[in-house]
Amino acid sequence: MNNSKIFSMPFANVYPLYIQKAEKKGRTKAEVDAIIFWLTGYDEKSLQQHLYQKTDFETFFNQAPQLNPNASKITGVICGYRVEDIEDELMQKIRYLDKLIDELAKGKAMEKILRK
Repeated sequence: MNNSKIFSMPFANVYPLYIQKAEKKGRTKAEVDAIIFWLTGYDEKSLQQHLYQKTDFETFFNQAPQLNPNASKITGVICGYRVEDIEDELMQKIRYLDKLIDELAKGKAMEKILRK
C-alpha cells in the first residue's frame, strides 16, 4: 500500500473533518482536541501552530512531544485494517487517531476513549 499520499497530506485539511464528524454526533471540538492532546502530547498552542503551518501528517506525528504510552491499548478495525496489526509505525499512529475520533462519534465516554 502506498502511504506517501496520506503522509504528505496536511493535518490542517483533515482536522476540520474530525471536528465535523464529532459535531454531527453531538460531540465537541474540545473533545476532539482533548483526544489529540492525549494521543500526541501536543497542547493548544502547539496544535494551532501545526494547523497554521499546514504541517503534513508525517511531520505532525514525528514532532509530537510524546505518543501516549496507553496508545497500544487502542484496538479494533478502521478502514478495514486492525489498528493493532498495522506494521508501518506512522500509519498506525494516524489510524489510532482515526479510531479515537470514530469512538467519539459513536458516543463512547471520554474516559473509555482515553483508556483510563
